[in-house]
Amino acid sequence: MLETAIYLSVAAVLGGVIGLQRERRSKPAGLRTHMLVAVGTAFFVIIGREANLTPEGLSRVIQGLATGIGFIGGGVILKHSERLEVHGLTTAGSLWVTAALGVAAGMGLIGAALVGALMTLLILSVVGAVEKSFDKGAAGRDREGD
Repeated sequence: MLETAIYLSVAAVLGGVIGLQRERRSKPAGLRTHMLVAVGTAFFVIIGREANLTPEGLSRVIQGLATGIGFIGGGVILKHSERLEVHGLTTAGSLWVTAALGVAAGMGLIGAALVGALMTLLILSVVGAVEKSFDKGAAGRDREGD
């Protein structure tokens, strides 16, 4: 019981960290959504482990989770037809990665989950800032006639 509580707590915290980053950016899926995705995926994996599923059975559970979360992520992707712009791909990706963090936590791979969360935060924050600086530079060149 204690092990289950620890794994679910790790999943909740890691999902919360990713969700908080998305929340601060006013994205459609934020803190609670990411926490629920991480806890839910961890819980499904823990249930499979506790039910003594074979490795193949547990693999099917994880495959189903990856597919299902991909479907949920599709719900946050919007296409603005009048502007031909697509929004929400990064949020959908963050939900998918958060599910993987939950799977890792549920499997007891806490170190892998921590490294994955750190990498995700770096991508969302640091790479996002670099990407915005390139976008601003391109917008400035467009106005100058470059």
